[in-house]
Amino acid sequence: MIFMLCGTSDARELAVRLSASGRELLCSVVTDSAAKSLQEAGLPVRTGRLTAGEMAALLREGGFRVVVDASHPFAEEAHRNAMQAAKELGLPYIRFERASLVYGDHPKLTVVAGYEEAALEAKRRKGSVMLTTGSKTLHIFARHLIGDPEIRLVARMLPRRDNMEKCEELGVEQKNIIAMQGPFTREMNEALYRQYRTTVMVSKESGTTGAVDEKVDTALQLGIDVILISRPEIEFGTAFTDYEGVLAEVGRIFA
Repeated sequence: MIFMLCGTSDARELAVRLSASGRELLCSVVTDSAAKSLQEAGLPVRTGRLTAGEMAALLREGGFRVVVDASHPFAEEAHRNAMQAAKELGLPYIRFERASLVYGDHPKLTVVAGYEEAALEAKRRKGSVMLTTGSKTLHIFARHLIGDPEIRLVARMLPRRDNMEKCEELGVEQKNIIAMQGPFTREMNEALYRQYRTTVMVSKESGTTGAVDEKVDTALQLGIDVILISRPEIEFGTAFTDYEGVLAEVGRIFA
């Protein structure tokens, strides 16, 4: 049986393909919305975060034979917990990592290594800063940007109650919150940039599936400064950027 970390649209597609190939699996996600998407595809799913110890216990009790990690490229904690749990039980760990995008050398594009560096870069540039990196690291940007009279921090995130509560706690004004479910078209991105008179856009390099290309390309075409946070540097071991590679490796393990 396969234990699979999901939560993204490409993870859902991979899970569907694994199931169609005759493999029994359990999908693990963090949010109810991600769980619903998998359940609609007829896939078994559990919901909620797991520590490395909790995951190891679940793997042991469920008799799982392999861990497939198809969680978001920036789900660093999930990656490390999954690798640790698999190692503890001596199970194979397979990482599905969606391909990165190459944007080339653009004068308006600045690539940084982390959230703190991105926040400081945005603080240096001032203006209307649109943050599209979610709520988990919002406190880092709020600490550096809120309160500066030369900066307007606009936070774009999923329309969830906990996100709105976090915005309120951190002092993000309601007029500066975009609570919408993506992915967004080029036209929608452009409309939002113009509506909030965006001069700086902050994003994560999540790959094509995360529609980062639309966000970035549209911003650059409008002359907006883009601060792009590169992916965490993690040594995954066995990793694939295509579904077929994962399917073949799983087939080899179960052969």
